[in-house]
Amino acid sequence: MGKQASGSSLLPWLGIAAIVILLDQITKAVILRTMAIGDSHTVTSFFNIVHWRNTGAAFSFLHASSGWQRWLFVGLALLAAIFIVWMLRRHGGQRLFAGALALILGGAIGNVIDRLLHGSVVDFVQLHWHDAAFPAFNVADSAITIGAGLLILDELLRVRRG
Repeated sequence: MGKQASGSSLLPWLGIAAIVILLDQITKAVILRTMAIGDSHTVTSFFNIVHWRNTGAAFSFLHASSGWQRWLFVGLALLAAIFIVWMLRRHGGQRLFAGALALILGGAIGNVIDRLLHGSVVDFVQLHWHDAAFPAFNVADSAITIGAGLLILDELLRVRRG
């Protein structure tokens, strides 16, 4: 992992993060304007558009807590964002690695915006099969998941080259 001489390679990665944030907030705004909390619209036999709120973290972790978790998750996400920007400044020339970090950064900030504006994260994509449903998620969550997968791929490829 070579160190970059300048921050010139930071801008494209911040642009990707900004696109994720924009898509995330636009889709959530549509849900907020068109659906009441708890509404569900069937799209296919395995996919619904819903309006759910998550006060917890991934898979509703800590969602039943008294409210302190909102600020914990905001703080953790902001610390992660600072760390990711630092990593992008150092490793912006590593395209797969930096792209993964940019997706995670955009997703983290998208969900922080929700926590600050609404006190919870707006989730609207629900996948299900028969009686089993995957927890609802959103564009930010998808970007974080894809980014994490790309980080794993980047590491596997790095080890294989090494």
